Amino acid sequence: MEVVIVPDAKAGGELVARTLAQLLARKPDTLLGVATGSTPLPVYRALAELVRSGEADVSRARICQLDEYVGLPAGHPESYRSVVLREVVAPLGLSPEAFIGPDGTAEDLPAACEAYDRALAEAGGVDLQLLGIGTDGHIGFNEPCSSLASRTRIKTLTERTRADNARFFGGDVAQVPHHVITQGIGTILDARHVVLLATGEGKAEAVAQAVEGPVAAVCPASALQLHPHATVVVDEAAASRLKLAGYFRQTYAAKPHWQGL
Repeated sequence: MEVVIVPDAKAGGELVARTLAQLLARKPDTLLGVATGSTPLPVYRALAELVRSGEADVSRARICQLDEYVGLPAGHPESYRSVVLREVVAPLGLSPEAFIGPDGTAEDLPAACEAYDRALAEAGGVDLQLLGIGTDGHIGFNEPCSSLASRTRIKTLTERTRADNARFFGGDVAQVPHHVITQGIGTILDARHVVLLATGEGKAEAVAQAVEGPVAAVCPASALQLHPHATVVVDEAAASRLKLAGYFRQTYAAKPHWQGL
């Protein structure tokens, strides 16, 4: 696992966006797995700016969704389909047909989960999956004690996660759904490259457990230690509890430029 410490959220977004631009140059039909929430927004904004300046070409890119609330209609402004279309697909000038996502309104939800895993495989697999991390170490909506081999499935949200997400529902936790469809940890680990972005002191303990703690289901993000190409990009605040922060700074500073992330 590579850990890159950046000055702030803006610098992290620009670094990841440049990585995406380089990937798209190598593979124009890249399947990019996107996360929602506030943390990845600087990435999407920086990538959109690269597209506008002609430094990135997303004309053949494809986008896939990490998770989705169960029961919210597709047109609900806080359904993750709506969020991805609004914050990623539209700013990049992509067609909605370039988007793959699970159906949180399906009558047969287990079948919808299986169908989504098949769709990802049929699309050739995810080339780069962007992740955030919850304050309890969850990735996607794989809450603590999720199976490290899990596939796309239905999960029940903890009250802590519902409280964290209430800010997207006018601060009313009662409006936050109790259930979601999420890529499983095993599904996430199928991606060729996984990039976890974390910013702010509130994520510092989760980052430390994910990076330096044992691989354990109690911290789902720790499963990324098992991935052959996992990158963790953190700002100074999110890196504040890393015991090996000095080592991570040294190794990244000495990294050959041609390697990229």
